[in-house]
Amino acid sequence: MLPTNRHLQTLYWLSLVLILISRYSFAGPPIIQIEIKDHLFYPAIVEVPANTKVKLLIKNLDDTAEEFESYELNREKVIAGNTKGVVFIGPLPVGEYPFFGEFFPKTAQGKVIVKE
Repeated sequence: MLPTNRHLQTLYWLSLVLILISRYSFAGPPIIQIEIKDHLFYPAIVEVPANTKVKLLIKNLDDTAEEFESYELNREKVIAGNTKGVVFIGPLPVGEYPFFGEFFPKTAQGKVIVKE
């Protein structure tokens, strides 16, 4: 039995819906990696797209804990030595958002720059 036009239309729309669902359900936010080493953030300046949720994966390579903190981003997260942590930011408007290490604020400083 050959498929009818109605069957082909149904298959077409079902395929389109499945493609859209798979595209958006498996695509997570962009991931930006930041390392803490010798009480410094690497990179110290992170660029992210405007109006987009972003996942910051922060790896603390030091033996001591550090706290990722930002008043402008309204985030704080203690990351024990030799571990990693996740901080979600955004969606954010265009601008600059400083962050710092609460335990070593003189050296651990950085900035998120949000661009169009």
